[in-house]
Amino acid sequence: MTSDNSVEMIYIHSMTAFDDSYIIRPNPQDPRLTERVSGIDQTGQKIDTSVTVERAMTIFLNGQEIVTAMTIGDYPEYLATGYLLNQHMLLPNDVVTGVDYDEELAVVVVRTKRKTNYEKKLKKKVQTSGCAQGTVFGDLMEALENVSLPKATLRTSWLYALTHKINTTPSLYLEAGAIHGCVLAQEDRPLVYMEDVGRHNAVDKIAGWMFKERVKPEDKIFYTTGRLTSEMVIKCVRMGIPILISRSGFTAWGVELARKANLTLIGRARGKRFVALAGEDRIVFDQDLAAVEEESSKHRRKAAMHDD
Repeated sequence: MTSDNSVEMIYIHSMTAFDDSYIIRPNPQDPRLTERVSGIDQTGQKIDTSVTVERAMTIFLNGQEIVTAMTIGDYPEYLATGYLLNQHMLLPNDVVTGVDYDEELAVVVVRTKRKTNYEKKLKKKVQTSGCAQGTVFGDLMEALENVSLPKATLRTSWLYALTHKINTTPSLYLEAGAIHGCVLAQEDRPLVYMEDVGRHNAVDKIAGWMFKERVKPEDKIFYTTGRLTSEMVIKCVRMGIPILISRSGFTAWGVELARKANLTLIGRARGKRFVALAGEDRIVFDQDLAAVEEESSKHRRKAAMHDD
């Protein structure tokens, strides 16, 4: 199998006119990511609408098949690498000798210098609350015992500027819906914005990008459009990122794990509003709320009415 680097390069949009802080951001006009489908609306009138494409992709680690994920299919190399990292099958100091993607077979093979065998670990697979069949493996929660997240600061002025930029960025969500987004940020600057049918896939793509580019997590902020579940908290902690923000709500276990790991956990971040349920000591309230705009109805997501 051969790696198709030219495919990946199509998606990269750095230093754009829209927001020059983005290194990677969604390309809702990519014809591979949506299809036009005909139907009728509530009045019985015929309509054409865009729908998100979903396809299966199988991830191998060396010679072992690990998982088949449902994904939109962009950045397969980042998704595979990040997935293995967040499952602790690929270690941060591993030497990756190759990441080969075969588009026709829908297979990604990650090859490492270290020999790997995760037959026992695969038997401990647990389905998560994430959409699109998210999975974690049995020893992930145990790994939180020895985690120490770095000290960091979150200024509310950064939070409001960041959420506004993300919410108004052209995206596949605004084009077709049925998708989640995750963003890696630094202060008030969104850096990498990934989307996928499952929020865990979007997280893994960012983790894979960070691994490849050797990006340090200590001063980063992670934003997601989806619920703040145990899976999201575990993955963020695993990545070493100290601050996790969502426009959606929380689960009790997600809050419990965030408090245990001292992760700053902020949810329901919409317009002027947010709620912090863990790691509140990192927050600096420096923003005058009178100067903050409420969320525009044009860019309001479905989570404004109920939690994703």
